[in-house]
Amino acid sequence: MHKLKWKLEYSVTLFVIFGVILLLLPVSVSNSWQAALISKWNERYNRVDYMFSVIKAHFTDETRVSFQNAKTDQDREELMLLLVKPYLRVDTSKKVPRRYKLHYMDKTRAMKGQFYYFNEFYYMGDGSIVGIKDIDQKYPEDPIFIMMFDLNGILPPNRWGKDVFGINIYNNGRIEPFGYDLSMEALEKDCSPEGTGITCSYYYKIGGAFEDK
Repeated sequence: MHKLKWKLEYSVTLFVIFGVILLLLPVSVSNSWQAALISKWNERYNRVDYMFSVIKAHFTDETRVSFQNAKTDQDREELMLLLVKPYLRVDTSKKVPRRYKLHYMDKTRAMKGQFYYFNEFYYMGDGSIVGIKDIDQKYPEDPIFIMMFDLNGILPPNRWGKDVFGINIYNNGRIEPFGYDLSMEALEKDCSPEGTGITCSYYYKIGGAFEDK
């Protein structure tokens, strides 16, 4: 009888432990997945920063004139694509499906006409996705292009701050992650389930803590 009671208590204890593990596992897996993407984003940003330093060093007068003579946003975007294509191993022969859509961290969709809406997307050599957008400068210190990277490629969630991050590109070849000019309070608010997730690009680079969102 005593042995049977011991086995029953032992079994109950195992079931409780197993239940706790099951409850914690999704959070643990999600956090590990996010941590891996943040690490990948930091690596991608450093590579892109180096890429633009090389492009700047080899920027010719002919290339400068081509940008100055470009008549439309699309023309300038195509010129920028040509510049970064060999470094990012962009494959323009393979089309990203039209069903591919970007969403913000609060799960709303990025709509046409919004600042962070991109018309075109391209595959990179590692299967990730890049987008380039020409920006109209109101002031000399404004960016001239913005660029986004979906590190997870076409696979979901395709959300800013989860697997999608981005940079500003300036006239002098300098780049900065989205959100670099905001306060920590603003970064924490935006890089949350109620925010857009846009500024996670900078928030995570400076060591901002992430939660399961």
